[in-house]
Amino acid sequence: MGSIANAFSSSIGKKLIMGLTGLFLISFLLVHCFLNCFVFFDKTGVLFNEGAHFMATNWIIRAMEVVLMLGLLLHIIQGARLTFENQAARPVKYAYNDGNANSKWYSRSMGLLGTLLLIFLIVHLTDFWWVSRFSGIEEFNGGTPLDAAGHEDLYAVMFVKFREPWRVILYVLAMISLAYHLLHGFASTFQTMGWNHKKYTPIIKSLGVAFSIIIPLLFALMPIAIYFGWGL
Repeated sequence: MGSIANAFSSSIGKKLIMGLTGLFLISFLLVHCFLNCFVFFDKTGVLFNEGAHFMATNWIIRAMEVVLMLGLLLHIIQGARLTFENQAARPVKYAYNDGNANSKWYSRSMGLLGTLLLIFLIVHLTDFWWVSRFSGIEEFNGGTPLDAAGHEDLYAVMFVKFREPWRVILYVLAMISLAYHLLHGFASTFQTMGWNHKKYTPIIKSLGVAFSIIIPLLFALMPIAIYFGWGL
C-alpha cells in the first residue's frame, strides 16, 4: 500500500491523476453539453426537462455523479498542488522571462483559470444541481414548479436565473476560461496517459482545438440566448 501511495504522490503519479480525471471530465462535458442543447430544439422546455429528469433519477447517473464529484475534487486538489510545487521550485523569478517562447500563456495560467471555473461551479451547482437533486424547485413568480409533462421545470428556472446580467457575465467568462483550460488540458491529458503516436497525435491536437472552441461556445450561448431572447 505504501508503494502505491508513493507512486501516486510522485510527480509522475500526480500528473497521471490529472490525466485520468481530466479525461473523465472531458467525457462529462460532452454529455452535459449535448443535454443542454435540448434548450435550442424545444421552446416548451419539456425536452430539456425530460433530460434533466433522467439525469436526476437514473441510478447509474446518480452513481456516476459521486465519481464525478470525487474526480473533480481530486482534479482541483492535484492541479493546485502542481501549481504550488511549480512556483516553489522557482522561488526567484528571472530578471526577464519570455514565457511565450516555451509555452502559451494559458498553459502557465491554469491555476488562475481553474480558480475562475471553481467560482463558476459553486454558483452553477447552487443554482441548478442542488435544487434538482435535493431541495426541489419551489414555485416562482406565481408559476408552477412543474412543466406540462409533470417534471420539475428547470427550463423555467434558467429563465429566472439568466435575467440577472452578472450571472450571464460569470457564465461567459467561465466558458472563456474553460476554453483556454481545454486548449492546454485536452492534448495534455492524452500525452500524460502516454497516448502519443506520430500519426494520431496531430489529429488529437486538432480535435482538442475544435472541442475547446465548440463545447464552451455552446455552453455560453445558452445564457446569452436566454438573456437576449434569441429564439427562445
